[in-house]
Amino acid sequence: MSTSRDPGSPARKSVVVTGANSGIGLATALELAKAGYAVFGTVRDESKAVRLRKAAWDAGTSLTAVVCDVGDADSCERGFADIAAQTGGGPWAVVNNAGYAQGGAIEDVTDELAREQLEINLIAPARVARLVLPTMRQRGDGVIVNISSVGGRTTMPLLGWYCASKHGLEALSNALRVEVAQFGIRVVLIEPGAFGTDIWAGGRERLPSVASSAYAAAYQRADSITAGASRMPGPVWVARTIRMALANPVPLARYLVGVDAVAFTATERLVPTLVTDYVKSLASGLRRTALPSLPSLPSLPRPFRR
Repeated sequence: MSTSRDPGSPARKSVVVTGANSGIGLATALELAKAGYAVFGTVRDESKAVRLRKAAWDAGTSLTAVVCDVGDADSCERGFADIAAQTGGGPWAVVNNAGYAQGGAIEDVTDELAREQLEINLIAPARVARLVLPTMRQRGDGVIVNISSVGGRTTMPLLGWYCASKHGLEALSNALRVEVAQFGIRVVLIEPGAFGTDIWAGGRERLPSVASSAYAAAYQRADSITAGASRMPGPVWVARTIRMALANPVPLARYLVGVDAVAFTATERLVPTLVTDYVKSLASGLRRTALPSLPSLPSLPRPFRR
């Protein structure tokens, strides 16, 4: 079921934004609607659709809310069939934003929770791509924007499964970009750093039980850090990057968004792993001791000494 205050002209370029009820998804849906795109925002239930429509109304713009759970194959097919009926076969672009962060040490995260994380963050974007690519290929034009994370390039402890899903999304996007370029379709990765969104509150709720874990102290520290999400930059900066990528006929393959994202990526490349591992363990609360001593280097033959 979909509802709209103003579906807009069929001549306008249509863009689907998944997970459009909050955070980066909501900011993107509103940013693109204000820019003149015919936006279809997917949400998991009607109550979220009501909130999305109200947010668009309050922002002085219009969009179409579509009830569609991208993590459920049947719901996803119904939702995108609805969108196809309103867009002459399918949207011009898709922003695969729906996702969440499963926190917890690898030892604590169950198989079920790991599968759920991969289903939403990795399998769902591929599912959406399969649904929209035939029409994009027929038109010889289209854009698929996958919202990854700096976690797709680096890995943080206690976020192993989240980072694994984003690493996987980056690999999938890299393959897809080459596969569909011959049909005039562009694939773009957006890699945000830390922004103030609901993903942090959701991550706190999904942390394993503190009392029963060997990583209890680290979870408590992680909880205190994510509680400060309100002090992080707003997601509008990510939304503006997505708008810029869509407007570019030859977009970059990937966009790092945020000073922290650029810094983390550069650090991962330039700093020895022993050092980055230590810093990560300190930042996550896993370690409180001094930096371990470096192993001694073997003596060099005298002719090579300086």
